[in-house]
Amino acid sequence: MKKYTKSHEWIEATEGIATVGISEHAQEQLGDIVYVDLPGEGDTLKKGDTLCSIESVKSANDVYTPVSGEVVEINNSLEDRPETINESAEGEGWICKIKLSDESEVDGLMSLEEYKKMVESEG
Repeated sequence: MKKYTKSHEWIEATEGIATVGISEHAQEQLGDIVYVDLPGEGDTLKKGDTLCSIESVKSANDVYTPVSGEVVEINNSLEDRPETINESAEGEGWICKIKLSDESEVDGLMSLEEYKKMVESEG
């Protein structure tokens, strides 16, 4: 089950590995994505650290790490096709996979229902 952050990232954790990306709402706000500065495999990050930056035709934005851990895989296809995030932000457009150092951090994130309410209240 996906969980969401206030800064519009999503994660889906399975057996200690979290797949991370940006929400459908975030990609809509960014517009056409033209470049993704991916993290490096082996990077160790703390919750809230900058994971990567995404550049669109409108702006450049940082993506934050929703959980602490080590980057164990990156979505290399985004180097050649960053627009994959626009096409499938919560699917094929995932950014990286992180080996969780503290699985309890996932519990503090929002459900889809909570996230939708937050987005609506921002609106």
